[in-house]
Amino acid sequence: MERRKEEDIGQVIMRFLRQSQLESPLNEYRLMQAWSEIVGSNVYRQTRQLSIHNQTLHVSMTSAALRTELLMHRAELVHQLNQKVGAQVITNISFS
Repeated sequence: MERRKEEDIGQVIMRFLRQSQLESPLNEYRLMQAWSEIVGSNVYRQTRQLSIHNQTLHVSMTSAALRTELLMHRAELVHQLNQKVGAQVITNISFS
């Protein structure tokens, strides 16, 4: 009997998620969970709703001034959020 090559359990799970088409929804969930960590608690408290559609993170804010400030840091936020998840989940952020 021939022994199979050992694999890391993390790689096996990721392969299963890809084959089951669950990797993208999981990464989207992880990205939305990372929002509070990346922007901080003060900004997070001003966030009403988060959703992802067509690789765009849609963020609803309670403060117009904060929304304007975050618009100036949009590219940096996209980079940090994707880096935190470890995958290219979003390409843009839309604030409303």
